[in-house]
Amino acid sequence: MKLLLSFLFLLTPIFSCKNNPNQTEVALTIEHSRPYDIENVVDGLTNPWGMTWLPDGSMLITEKNGELIHFKNGEKTQISNVPEVYNRGQGGLLDIVLHPNYSENGWIYMTYSSAEGEGSGGNTKLIRAKLEGNSLVEIQSLYKATPNSTRGQHFGSRIAFDNEGYLYFSIGERGDRDTNPQDITRDCGKIYRLYDDGRIPEDNPFYNEPNAKKAIFSYGHRNPQGLVKHPETGAIWEHEHGPKGGDEINIIQKGKNYGWPVVTYGVNYSGTTITEETERPNMEGPIHYWVPSIAPCGMDFVTGNKYPDWKGHLLVGSLKFNYVELVRLEGSNVIGREKIAEDIGRVRNVKMGPDGYIYIALEEQGIVKVIPN
Repeated sequence: MKLLLSFLFLLTPIFSCKNNPNQTEVALTIEHSRPYDIENVVDGLTNPWGMTWLPDGSMLITEKNGELIHFKNGEKTQISNVPEVYNRGQGGLLDIVLHPNYSENGWIYMTYSSAEGEGSGGNTKLIRAKLEGNSLVEIQSLYKATPNSTRGQHFGSRIAFDNEGYLYFSIGERGDRDTNPQDITRDCGKIYRLYDDGRIPEDNPFYNEPNAKKAIFSYGHRNPQGLVKHPETGAIWEHEHGPKGGDEINIIQKGKNYGWPVVTYGVNYSGTTITEETERPNMEGPIHYWVPSIAPCGMDFVTGNKYPDWKGHLLVGSLKFNYVELVRLEGSNVIGREKIAEDIGRVRNVKMGPDGYIYIALEEQGIVKVIPN
């Protein structure tokens, strides 16, 4: 089934640019519409959190409830031997990516909330495994955040590889904003960097700091649910949920502090103030922030030639407002925004497929793709 939609450029609301120290407010109006088809690819999914493609074009899809699905030739097969997840609140089976050299080594990487270890509740874990038939085999534990918590929020989590083969993954601050994100001796509220086999690089920024979590690459994050490599620069870009307002896009740099909760453009859900500060000299400001929040989830750059007007710009899913946003860029500066596929449903993920099309994962629906007419 195909659904014809028109995509419309918007009035751009307030946003900030990292290269603008005065945080100048910018408004931009561009009007243009163009029809595209939205085509159903996978039906009958509940909460498709992660998706990736095998070399034969089939898909691996994580359902937050702990199911790993292989979708091939129109059929869904549930993969066995998936580790048990701590399925609570925002926790569950989360992201999934293939090793950049998957065709040679067969490694698949996943993050999920795990009850492993001491204490009640769970926390985010990273594993890798191989697929043999319809079962995971050779499962290896690469990282498990501590301590466990019964809180149901802010597990993260996304995974990305850079051009040098390092693996990055995100873990949210687990709802403990006053303890975890600013403390490098504690997990959570961080972006981590590992070798592909789970070893910690000795040039990680806090490797030689006493008591520090050596895998940390950056800190001061709230709940990062977007992580992707820039296709030209190779830099790792991230987005994260703010509280009420203050969702952010950041370019991740080694050892940088991204400020949460010391600086933020958001407020408490009750409307009360978290902090009066939106910037500090020793903290990295976002290249873009959303007020009001859009609840960003999923993130990718448009590549290939199927969408020439969008190529090189950034796709961000909106859980809250049920659309995908195209964030127009000039270098690392945000210069405009467009809504794509409005009123489509709660967007859990958005990715470029190997066929050059944009794929969108929707809660309580499934996976669709955007086809230019």
